[in-house]
Amino acid sequence: MRLITHNMLTCHVKNCEDPDKQFPLRFKDAKLEQIEAERNDEFLVRMLPRLDWAALLITANELNIALPEKVPAQPENDDAFLQALHTAILETHVQEGSMVCNGCGHEYKITKGIPNMLLAEHEI
Repeated sequence: MRLITHNMLTCHVKNCEDPDKQFPLRFKDAKLEQIEAERNDEFLVRMLPRLDWAALLITANELNIALPEKVPAQPENDDAFLQALHTAILETHVQEGSMVCNGCGHEYKITKGIPNMLLAEHEI
């Protein structure tokens, strides 16, 4: 699972104790793999407004991935920023582990790069 996907996932347990802590899900025992991907600057710039930058920074810090604290005023002209963003959201894959909700503690397993976001009947 790429970090671009993780940046859009939230906990959906109906009785989550603290709904304000349902996003971002934190990683537990994450096994990372770097998989090279072609860089598309236009795509990266178009995705920036859709990303929750604060959540991405939290996740990057948890996984020891270097990202700048702030998005530059003109990201399309900042090659180093675009490369760091590309590496973080498109080339970093979580292959195994789990994501945990900070609000209720629910764990979503990740197996072979695929997160299981299904809930049990009593959690819906």
